[in-house]
Amino acid sequence: MNLSFSGGSYGGDNSKIEDDAVLECKICWHVYDPKEGDDYWQIPAGTPFSKLPDHWSCPNCDGRREDFMVVAE
Repeated sequence: MNLSFSGGSYGGDNSKIEDDAVLECKICWHVYDPKEGDDYWQIPAGTPFSKLPDHWSCPNCDGRREDFMVVAE
């Protein structure tokens, strides 16, 4: 995983994150873990953050995908 970009914020560039990357909303701290998916948006477990549909937003605060940050391992 490449964490050399701005504080872990991937800024919408899917090439900066691995398929198993866990990301966190910088507004409300909601965590998207690809192992779990997202029940609210009916995203199945195993879906990488980079493969989320364009309309997806934080299920807790409606934050933009670009505002999520990579959680350090």
